[in-house]
Amino acid sequence: MKEYKTLLFDIDGTLLDFKKAEDYAMHKTFSDHHLELTSEIFEIYEEINSKLWKDFELGLIDKKTVVYTRFVKLFKKLGINEDGVAFEDEYQWNLGHGTYLIKHAIEILEYLSKKYDLYVVTNGVASTQYNRLKLLDLNKYFKDIFISEEIGYQKPKIEFFDYCFRHIEHFDKDTALIIGDSLTSDMQGGINAQIDTCWYNPQHDKASIKIDYIIHDLKELENML
Repeated sequence: MKEYKTLLFDIDGTLLDFKKAEDYAMHKTFSDHHLELTSEIFEIYEEINSKLWKDFELGLIDKKTVVYTRFVKLFKKLGINEDGVAFEDEYQWNLGHGTYLIKHAIEILEYLSKKYDLYVVTNGVASTQYNRLKLLDLNKYFKDIFISEEIGYQKPKIEFFDYCFRHIEHFDKDTALIIGDSLTSDMQGGINAQIDTCWYNPQHDKASIKIDYIIHDLKELENML
C-alpha cells in the first residue's frame, strides 16, 4: 500500500446518504404544495434529473440549468400548474436539512483526519452542501471544501482537479487519493487527474473502468490506509 497524504472525499453517496435526503426533500416539498408524490412521478423525475446531471458532467449544460429546469420539465410533462423554479428553491432548502449519514462516516472521518489531510470535492449545490456539513458538524474534519459551482468546472473535468490541486498546500499527485461512489465523476475524475482512486461501492456493482481500490463499507478504509 502506498503512503498517502491527501484524501479527497466526495459527499453525496459517499459520506452522506443522498437517497434518504432526496426522498425526504421530495416528499416534504410535494406535501407542502398539496401534491401527491407517487412512485411513478418519482421515477419520471429521476429520469429527467439523471439525464440533466449526465449532461452537466459532460460539460453540455451548467449547474443552474440542471437545478432550475428539472422541476419545470417534470411539471410540464405531468401537466401540473406549478412554478418549477420556486419549487426548486424550496426543494433545495429541504434537501439542505436532510442530514443522513452513510454508515461509519463519522468514525472513519475521526480516524482519517488524525493521519491525513482531508478535503471535500463535490458537484453538489453549494448552499445545500455547506448547510448539511454545518448541521452535521463535519467541517472540522476537512482542510478545505471544493465545490464545482464555485470553481466553475465540475468533476470529472481536469480543470476542476487542477483548481483543487493549486489550492492544496504542498500537493503531490503521488500521495493523493480520491474516494467516492460515482464512476463517472469521482473515479473518472481521478483517472483524468492522474491520482489514485478508491470506489465506495456498497451495491457490489461491476466497474466499467480501471480503479485502484474498491470498498463496500467505509470502515474498510481503516485497514486499507
